[in-house]
Amino acid sequence: MSISRRNFLKGAAGSGVLLATGAPAAQARMSKELPPEAVGLLYDATLCIGCKSCVVNCKRANSVPGGALYKEGLVPAVADSFLCTKSEKNAPMTPPYETSGLKGNEGVWDAAQDLTGNTLSVIKVYKNGTGLQKDAAVNGHAFFKQQCLHCITPACVSVCPAGAFRKDPHDGTVYYEAYRCIGCRYCQIGCPFNVPRYEWGAVWPEVRKCQLCRHRYQEGKYAACAESCPTGATIFGKVRDLREEAKRRFAMKAGTMYEYPIQTLGSTFTNLRPSAAYADRVYGLTEAGGTQNLMLSGISFDLLGFNKDIPSSALPDLTWAYIAKIPWVFLGVFLGGTALHQITSRMNHSDKEGRHD
Repeated sequence: MSISRRNFLKGAAGSGVLLATGAPAAQARMSKELPPEAVGLLYDATLCIGCKSCVVNCKRANSVPGGALYKEGLVPAVADSFLCTKSEKNAPMTPPYETSGLKGNEGVWDAAQDLTGNTLSVIKVYKNGTGLQKDAAVNGHAFFKQQCLHCITPACVSVCPAGAFRKDPHDGTVYYEAYRCIGCRYCQIGCPFNVPRYEWGAVWPEVRKCQLCRHRYQEGKYAACAESCPTGATIFGKVRDLREEAKRRFAMKAGTMYEYPIQTLGSTFTNLRPSAAYADRVYGLTEAGGTQNLMLSGISFDLLGFNKDIPSSALPDLTWAYIAKIPWVFLGVFLGGTALHQITSRMNHSDKEGRHD
């Protein structure tokens, strides 16, 4: 079946109109209120020891059916995928460890250095001068965690023209449905925290981000990073409760003995230790209209590389103003290129006829 240039242009124009008019309606329906049963994480960098068990457990837990890293039928070769049994196609994947990039690693251990299509959560380190004192901005070091913060009003959802990014109206998790994705990567442009990552090296690329282990909830489980954290640096719970916990810690006088819960906010397992001197604020209370993952740190978030210019208003109010223009730019380039091709083709044809005369 062939398609004429005219019909193709009609389709392209129709797509441009759809992209430019459909998403504002979807964005307008997005709530700016915290969902009733919203869940999230509280990461306290002063409790983090940099063990990266959260990074490893995240990959293991998300390499199973339903997980954010899982791809059905992912096997060593494309040809093998047609020979696999259904059970083989639905089997857990080998976690996509990143074993290169560091001199001397030679594939011995996972060497994730940033968020990628294979890494949904990563622990990084800040170091200054001698780096001897933990959570000190001068001559100290600090660990910090990067992953999706699950915005209350997520920009990635508002700018996605295909509806591949969605926010659960009940628990508030921001998740991704690969079968809807058209690969435009508007989500990467819209996210103020630079979280969504594209699988540039994959044959069938998808977008990857933390989905808060929502596939585990029906099993009575919760986020794998919190489950594996030995010190309580990352805990899981209801967002409203996590907010109160974060504010309580932030207001405490440094050195106050406090029982920090481990794994979940209501856990009976605790880590008794003196509280730290927290810097700045509770990160996530207001950024981009508020997020469901919150963070505390002993040093400024600016020093940790977090964007200090993120407004406190919900970003979908701002992002659509320029994102909506992108389809029209593509359409304009396409139409302009087509017109130029037609002109140059006619000129070449006229030159050939002139030479024959």
